[in-house]
Amino acid sequence: MTDTTQKPVLILGGTGKTGRRLAERLTARSIPARIGSRKGTPSFDWLDKGTWAPALEGIGAVYISYYPDIAVPGAAETVETLARLAVKSGIKRLVLLSGRGETEAQRAEEMVKASGADWTILRCAWFAQNFSEGFLVENILEGEVALPVGAVGEPFVDTDDIAEVAETVLTKPGHIGQLYELTGPRLLSFADAVDEIAKATGRDIRYRQTSHAEFTEAMAAHDLPPEFAWLLNELFTEVLDGRNEMLTDGVKRALGRQPKDFSTYATETAAAGIWSN
Repeated sequence: MTDTTQKPVLILGGTGKTGRRLAERLTARSIPARIGSRKGTPSFDWLDKGTWAPALEGIGAVYISYYPDIAVPGAAETVETLARLAVKSGIKRLVLLSGRGETEAQRAEEMVKASGADWTILRCAWFAQNFSEGFLVENILEGEVALPVGAVGEPFVDTDDIAEVAETVLTKPGHIGQLYELTGPRLLSFADAVDEIAKATGRDIRYRQTSHAEFTEAMAAHDLPPEFAWLLNELFTEVLDGRNEMLTDGVKRALGRQPKDFSTYATETAAAGIWSN
């Protein structure tokens, strides 16, 4: 057993979509995990650097998921500071959750690489679970998803796959210095994705392409925190321009199998009743 699995793995964003699943996987294997969140013990808060050193104490590896998203301005410098503190504290093994086609995310990747850490980077496509655990679930329940995105294809990746890759790179040798770009097995437009969810649920759920102005107005009505409003605007006005309209083999390289298909995700999620009114 490696030092990584003898000491706890600190999971930053341990209550989020990927962190929670990673924690469950490690716990199932009796590998100690420490949840890095404001409610964790000890607590961890990205906005309070005083919480960082206590959270890192006694840790063997760190899974870095930045809140609210690694795409937001200033994220790269914050991640760099955390990475350098970890290395200085004797924690060399760092796994970074990153995003495709995002300037700030790619800057953070380079900073983690330069920190002196034994790094692995998981650069991910849009999460399928954004439709069931994120801001879109309410729209699905209401029967209409309205976004300022047309026919651009996105290779939605399942967070179960991300968590399995994270578990694998943290607990098995051969993954240091690797960048795994994680996508699903096919491209779908947002309209395609909503159609698959509608079929899986047996409900009438429509997709409507809206204007940026209407989308911005709808966000304002939801009274979102400024960083979330900025993030959604950035994703839908910049990142979803076709730059990520390609598949990669990251899941197969890391796990030796094909990634989970969006239709499987939709069927399983519908069966769990998450989209039932």
